[in-house]
Amino acid sequence: MRNSKVITVALVGNPNTGKTSLFNQLTGLNQKVGNYPGVTVDRIEGSCKLNDTICRIIDLPGTYSINPNTIDESIVLDTLINKDNPDHPDVVVVVADINNLKRNLFLFTQIKDLGIPTILAINMADEMDKKGISIDLEELQKQLKSDVVLISARKNIGIDELKKRILNPSITNNESLANFSERIDKDFFDKIKEDFKDLALYKAWLYITQCNDLSIFSKDYQNKIEKLRENESKLSKLQHRETVLRYQFINNILKKTYKKELAKATDLRATLDKILMHRIFGYVIFILILFVIFQSVFSLAQIPMDFIDSTFTKLNTIVKSNLPEGVLTSLITEGIIPGIGGIVIFIPQIVILFLMVAILEETGYMSRVVFLMDKIMRRFGMSGKSVVPLISGTACAIPAIMASRNISGWKERLITILVTPFVTCSARIPVYAIIIALVIPRKNFFGIGLQGLTLFMLYFLGFAAALTSAYILNKILKVKNKSYFVIEMPNYKIPSAKNVFYTIVEKTKAFVFGAGKIILAISIVLWFLATNGPSNTFDKAENIVEKEIKLNNKSLSDTEKQQKLATYKLEHSYIGILGKTIEPVIKPLGYDWKIGIALVSSFAAREVFVGTLATIYSVENSDNEKSITQKLSAEINPQTGEKLFNLPVGMSLLIFYAFAMQCMSTLAIVKRETKTWKWPLYQLVGMTAIAYLFAFLTYTILK
Repeated sequence: MRNSKVITVALVGNPNTGKTSLFNQLTGLNQKVGNYPGVTVDRIEGSCKLNDTICRIIDLPGTYSINPNTIDESIVLDTLINKDNPDHPDVVVVVADINNLKRNLFLFTQIKDLGIPTILAINMADEMDKKGISIDLEELQKQLKSDVVLISARKNIGIDELKKRILNPSITNNESLANFSERIDKDFFDKIKEDFKDLALYKAWLYITQCNDLSIFSKDYQNKIEKLRENESKLSKLQHRETVLRYQFINNILKKTYKKELAKATDLRATLDKILMHRIFGYVIFILILFVIFQSVFSLAQIPMDFIDSTFTKLNTIVKSNLPEGVLTSLITEGIIPGIGGIVIFIPQIVILFLMVAILEETGYMSRVVFLMDKIMRRFGMSGKSVVPLISGTACAIPAIMASRNISGWKERLITILVTPFVTCSARIPVYAIIIALVIPRKNFFGIGLQGLTLFMLYFLGFAAALTSAYILNKILKVKNKSYFVIEMPNYKIPSAKNVFYTIVEKTKAFVFGAGKIILAISIVLWFLATNGPSNTFDKAENIVEKEIKLNNKSLSDTEKQQKLATYKLEHSYIGILGKTIEPVIKPLGYDWKIGIALVSSFAAREVFVGTLATIYSVENSDNEKSITQKLSAEINPQTGEKLFNLPVGMSLLIFYAFAMQCMSTLAIVKRETKTWKWPLYQLVGMTAIAYLFAFLTYTILK
């Protein structure tokens, strides 16, 4: 040490572990606050006298690791590895939280490998009995090759023992904990040893991967570091491997030394966990919560949806009555307004869904759901981490698939990527909502709304399809691998209104503007295709219709003539020809050519289905007093004389969209994540075949 009478002690730890409370206990009023040189980050220093030794106590910023992503974390890294730093410690005290020891030990193992005398202070030890926690302290010290002290900074428990260890550590072995470097890549780290003989191996590794400022090194060392940094992909893989190995090491130690028995815990968190994470009631409660959410999506959103629907209908009428007839008016009233209105009407339902999910996340409940579902996921060939993408998929499959990057095993990650699109995303809600409103009566069954129950069952069907597909893929894909599931279980808390509000605004905005751009563009294209056609039939439509009327000796009013002309033009437009071409393929499902057009266009994005129907029926039906729902409800099947959107057709459509891929953006992201077109093409063909088969069976049975 630099001076037998003065030593520097650094307090390091994750945020919210009680590090500041410990700092206050050690230093009392002997504190001063300033800024670190060159940055506006608080630098807190204090002092205390232990026997004849003065201890400078440095409270370093909270960090989860010494792989810096922020200024705070960079300060911690520089302080610990740079011996020229005036705050470089003689002793490091890593403060850990008794509740999140696994996560906290990751940081501890990194600091231990730097070769600095390190003490682990496990805080909140006074809560061990209430939380049902027990620790084999002697074995833990042996495994970690460091002093371990149980403390409670809040209640001043174990502080005297910690002070003794700071002055005279009983364990001074500063060798690497588990030879991580050799296990990561022996040849690569042998090269580092050879190039950087003056540096400890792990320090050299951190300089190569984490430090931007290399000014402390000679030009020769700088060139060697830059050379090793050239292969960024390899470095990234090695860092990932290091993380996995450290957590494996931590898991093995905690299995021997740390027990958390919920049955013995007595605090409020433990009491709630016993109920919400019960092996039977936990699942029942989760299903009931989902049920309440989907009931709310319909019951609470109905009034604002009706208001939006009527507003767009009136807007269309006003625009048409105030603008002169022509192409522009037709584009606005038959293309743009119906297309935008077809998505805006569903904002209340999207907001309610995001509100409920944000509240569940804010309270800490969603982490319990992830933990609860871990065992189930493994039975279907997925990791516990697969729950995160699957739950995220209720918002959008694209970020959900990207979230699968946290799954270490390739097989489990691939299965998760392939089955996530089965989960009902927010883009399906407009489709589900309008079809459910058309074919499911707004009635209650024993106080339960049938429409909300139908939506709940569709979400349940999506999860069931994902799990079933995962089970089959797990049997088919012959890939051996192993992965590890690590998740922090946060404390329960009252949701922050501010956080919930920002979440709703950002997610709703992303949905509306993301979908809105696609829908607006497609609405304009569809309007053009629906109002133009081959000249030999489309341009002569009026003469052809007049001849048909005379031939049939029918007396029609002007309104009826205009309706017949609009219908003829739509059928013989470019989009009508396309619809008629694919109609034989979709007719077994109960769909006509108009629904077929909506199916094809919705491949761009599922929610385009509603906008497409709105455009088609606006072009065909000049009655702007009716909303899109009323127009769809009034549509008649010419062959049967019954409503086109009846229960068999409606349920067939719901089942089709529950299983179909129907989203080119999702296919693109699957290609990017798997680095091949093979898997997205398998996905597209497989999901379309499943959707067609079950939609056919549904229509056939109900018909």
